[in-house]
Amino acid sequence: MSHQAAKLEELVNQSRNTVAKKTRFIAVTSGKGGVGKSTISSNMAYIMARYGLKVGIFDADIGLANLDVMFNVKIKKNILHVLKGEATVEEILVPIEKNLVLIPGESGEEIFKYASSGLFERFMDQSSVLDDLDVMIIDTGAGIGEHIQLFLRACDDVIVVTVPDPAAITDAYATIKVTSRVRNEINVIMNQVRNQREAQALFDKIHKVAQINIGKELNLLYLGQISSDQKIVNSVKKRALFSREFPTSTPSLELEAIVKRIAKKLERNVLVNPRESGLGGLFKRLMEHF
Repeated sequence: MSHQAAKLEELVNQSRNTVAKKTRFIAVTSGKGGVGKSTISSNMAYIMARYGLKVGIFDADIGLANLDVMFNVKIKKNILHVLKGEATVEEILVPIEKNLVLIPGESGEEIFKYASSGLFERFMDQSSVLDDLDVMIIDTGAGIGEHIQLFLRACDDVIVVTVPDPAAITDAYATIKVTSRVRNEINVIMNQVRNQREAQALFDKIHKVAQINIGKELNLLYLGQISSDQKIVNSVKKRALFSREFPTSTPSLELEAIVKRIAKKLERNVLVNPRESGLGGLFKRLMEHF
């Protein structure tokens, strides 16, 4: 195990608390599609689980849900079937690895059609099966749609993924601007970059524009970069995780460094309200913002 990996595992172990623990909800979003958001979400979840965190990944990219492709699994039913009473929460869960489970999702609009029904209450009771999750990653859709913003408001952390393409940068900034109305801290990952220097320069431009037009009250954080690499392309084509196929590759090591930064935030989860755990905790938050 590398020194960096050992430090990550140490941070993970420090962050866990068996007395009272809530799930940390992390939304991964983007201004436009095709920037590698789901690739980053799935590999991030895998790395977290590999180092001992109990992770759920919720596929909320409506219309373009593709985490089943990323993990090379088949989805039969999703959370909407649970809300309709056609399946239980446990029946829709898809185990991926030790400590990692996929939760097939649906749109906020569809979900909240059932918010006032008795079925929704039953769903909340069933969702306790996921109360031991340390982290839930929500892979949202791209853009600034209302149901996407619903998830972004409900999460502890928001990560905006973009690539060094003018249109993608413009759309990423639009997402940042809209999201800044409801939260004052947003993280950015630069994907498919040539090197760290290019990534930092692009982020600095976004940051400068945000400070001028949004204001210095927004804390825009550079979380890290993922270098462009043919290994990632090959892995996606094979329906495989690049961090599992090529653990010592540059992109895998860069994503490990990003996960390490996220793991530090988990230390804030000590002695908090355990009612904000798992799937039920996420939906309680969503209801508050609906």
